Amino acid sequence: MSSAEAAEVGPSGSKQPTVEEVHSEGESGSESDAAPAEEPGKATGKAKKKKKKKKSKAAKLLAALKGNELPDEVVTVVTNEVKAAQEKDNPNVNDEEVKKALKALQVMEMLQGKTGLGGKNAKDLGEHKFWRTQPVPQLDDEASTEEGAIEPNKPREEIRQDPYPLPSGYEWSTVDIEEPAQAKEVYELLTANYVEDHDAAFRFRYSAEFFAWALQPPGYHKDWLIGVRVSSNKKLIAFIAGVPLKLRVRQNILDTSEINFLCVHKKLRSKRLAPVLIKEVTRRCNLRGIFQAIYTAGVFLPTPVSTARYYHRIIQVQKLVDVGFTHVPRGSTMARMLRQNAVPDDFVLTGLREMEEGDIKNVLALYEKYMQRFQLTPVMNEAEMKHHMLSGRGVGEHKDGRREGQVVWAYVVENPETKAITDFFSFYSLPSTITNSPTGEVVDAAYLFYYATDESGGEPAVKARVQALITDALVLANKAKFDVFNALTLMDNFPFLKELNFGQGDGYLHYYLYNWRTPRLEGYVPQPVNEGGKGIGRGIGVVML
Repeated sequence: MSSAEAAEVGPSGSKQPTVEEVHSEGESGSESDAAPAEEPGKATGKAKKKKKKKKSKAAKLLAALKGNELPDEVVTVVTNEVKAAQEKDNPNVNDEEVKKALKALQVMEMLQGKTGLGGKNAKDLGEHKFWRTQPVPQLDDEASTEEGAIEPNKPREEIRQDPYPLPSGYEWSTVDIEEPAQAKEVYELLTANYVEDHDAAFRFRYSAEFFAWALQPPGYHKDWLIGVRVSSNKKLIAFIAGVPLKLRVRQNILDTSEINFLCVHKKLRSKRLAPVLIKEVTRRCNLRGIFQAIYTAGVFLPTPVSTARYYHRIIQVQKLVDVGFTHVPRGSTMARMLRQNAVPDDFVLTGLREMEEGDIKNVLALYEKYMQRFQLTPVMNEAEMKHHMLSGRGVGEHKDGRREGQVVWAYVVENPETKAITDFFSFYSLPSTITNSPTGEVVDAAYLFYYATDESGGEPAVKARVQALITDALVLANKAKFDVFNALTLMDNFPFLKELNFGQGDGYLHYYLYNWRTPRLEGYVPQPVNEGGKGIGRGIGVVML
């Protein structure tokens, strides 16, 4: 780092302490809140012996990992679970195939704790004991069969009233996302420093319109949009966001916060600001009576409630091959690839039109009924549905399939005779910058958002109807000149992925609940039917931005 760069993002003078040094004794201030220490002399000999045995197992695992080997017991457990889940559909599962899959999942890094929330942004989260201090299920806990809070709610007077201290030279800042200059600071910070893919070839490119849509739902709290600035020049060098979200976890309705956009400037990762950002947003949520949260990460932390996999539907084939997003398969040709990925010109469904404000009440009723198919879903009211579907529609008239500043596309299917709304779907725009492009070239990606249908003719009929809806979404995305259409293995997505020529990506998204314990929800790995499995992705109904 040059002296000019150092002066811009860090305070001048002597070497500054890290957050761990400011919060001495490991993670003091969070440990006392999250995990009360056992009184001396209270532990029984039996408990001590059991603890020692657990350490012995951990030591064996660690020894294997240090030797860069996958522990046999991990491989065996995964093999058995996959066989049980797949049954006759996949009789060739064996230890060798599982080893390949685990390595593809970067399980070496997961088990060694070398990765953390936000990928390369927060490596320190896995490297120190932060998550051991938090009310989250731990990796060595037995599989939960119970539902409920890990820690009880606290009265306001027992919650820390002052912000957590930062290293000298840095200060907290509540970011006003409605103020254009501050919104610009956030998307510039994230565009330059936020999530990258594994090869660091692509990075999300946000806009002010996207943040207005994503961070300002009805009832949002300005003090949950938290920044860290350099005291001397007020440069924004870190950010985390929380927005209120009513969440249904199976049959429990929870008031939660959705935590997102954790980002620390690349040149300040050694300060380990990520843990203190998480603790500070947690403190502010607690002060408003919110003690549960949902968050996602592309990396493995203690402990996912479910995991989804990314799939990609190529639209602009030539461009995506040219920029390295995909390649022409061996034995194929560009001409064949273009034919295979051609998108229809015409819509499948009669009565498809853009969603209007007058549709919101009916769309909400359709959504509420349809989402009962899944176990983890947002609970919305009309104002929230209107915000998510319509506030990001842009301004002016459509030109080449999109309006100026458009973030979200939302469409309904209206019965021509009864005028009833029978279906809806939506998708949103989130481009990615090609990091090694000298011209700053962008891959324009659409992401599948929420959808619903009133189809009641059984699972095959639902599958066919959803497939028709997403086919029309692809037609719209093509008209709007999107390069690729992305979807996760959640909701009823999995059945249409192969049929509509989505390709399996190498990215996974882990879902986490903070201070809430629940049995694992069905995600990319199906659950056996005799254990309540309904199909890949059917446990998850939350789309995280």
